[in-house]
Amino acid sequence: MKKDIIQLSDHFNYRRLLRFTLPSILMLVFTSVYTVTDGFFVSNFVGRTPFAAVNFIYPLLMILGCAGFMFGTGGGALIAKTMGVGDQKKANGLFSLIVYTASACGILLAILGVIFLRPIAMLMGADGELLENSILYGRIILLALPFYILQYEFQCLFSVAEKPRLGLYVTVAAGLTNMVLDALLVAVFHYGLAGAAAATAISQFVGGIFPLIYFGRENDSPLRLGTCKLDRWALSKTCSNGSSELLNNISMSIVSMLFNVQLIRYAGENGIAAYGVLMYVSMIFQAIFIGYSVGAAPIFSYHYGAQNSTELKNLRRKSLSLISIFSVLMLAAGQLLAHPLSHIFVGYDVELMAMTVHAFTIFSFSFLVSGFAILGSSLFTALGDGLTSALIALLRTMVFQCAAVLTLPLIWGLDGIWYAVVVAEVLATIVTAFFMVWKQKKYHY
Repeated sequence: MKKDIIQLSDHFNYRRLLRFTLPSILMLVFTSVYTVTDGFFVSNFVGRTPFAAVNFIYPLLMILGCAGFMFGTGGGALIAKTMGVGDQKKANGLFSLIVYTASACGILLAILGVIFLRPIAMLMGADGELLENSILYGRIILLALPFYILQYEFQCLFSVAEKPRLGLYVTVAAGLTNMVLDALLVAVFHYGLAGAAAATAISQFVGGIFPLIYFGRENDSPLRLGTCKLDRWALSKTCSNGSSELLNNISMSIVSMLFNVQLIRYAGENGIAAYGVLMYVSMIFQAIFIGYSVGAAPIFSYHYGAQNSTELKNLRRKSLSLISIFSVLMLAAGQLLAHPLSHIFVGYDVELMAMTVHAFTIFSFSFLVSGFAILGSSLFTALGDGLTSALIALLRTMVFQCAAVLTLPLIWGLDGIWYAVVVAEVLATIVTAFFMVWKQKKYHY
């Protein structure tokens, strides 16, 4: 084996673990950065209301696109475990089945999204210019939804295929496409909100089509797309096991909608814009935790399939240590960068800028604990325990955040909305610690 090649079957020290997961971390961070690009160009070159519209409708688009995470994480765990058992032929069949199913699912969801986008946006409270801008942006994005789903799916499966660096290169290509087209279509040719949406849709096509081409041909990874047979059990296991990541992202999107409803009540359009900045920056910071968890998950799955409890314990200890270090660094970065990051998006409005900086100094404390719940949920998915993973994800987002954002503003007003995520993440970390201790004997990690 070449020195620079890392395989799932290896023993992982800190250096090897970071080398293997770093491409996934950078991939998720870069995905978040180029997703934020739309917000930057729309806010600075189109206006505050279109910027609010992007933030308003984006959670709904995320709900649809995150089906890719379900297939990627749930299917990736099943594929990696099958590889650990030693059945490579079956692993390739499962890989092909899961990718084809995700593609079909993407087409169906895109059609349903176009049909129901307006009534859902109206139900959420949008009207007038905010409604029309939301529909314009959303429908253009939905045209690329099948590739958006594939992009999310392959971000997980590249690590399973022992090709995390290739996944990073594809993400960088998609991201640069989005950034360049945003600059051209919005800042140079002044196509406004439609130009920003088109740039994102084209970048999602790039991120989804390149992996299809790579895995559809002869390659030097363990996985390749080919013929497969319908395996209802495998699809059911994929969906149930990956449901935690799907539910987590759906819950986060629903919670974002609820935050928008509360912000309209307590702060108006400025509140939505400020929250949009928090979400953009949070996506970049949280991507570090998610990227590490996505990158490490197939390693856990492989060694669980191989019944290598020694390596599982080693991975658990090192993962918790790394997440702890990341958490402290993220909190420090959030406090130091609150002002400059807010200025990038809303520096043109003094009142909005002040609200955003204040909100971010509170919100950034959530980074100190959020990584542990993300790691815990991903760990149980990797071990095939979708129920525990889903429970952590649902409590973290749907239950704790919803309860906090509905009750804390009654005590602290607008600040209660900013504190809601911090309180929810602390509670989620406590729950995660409970499950990790309780399940330790069962999974031998």
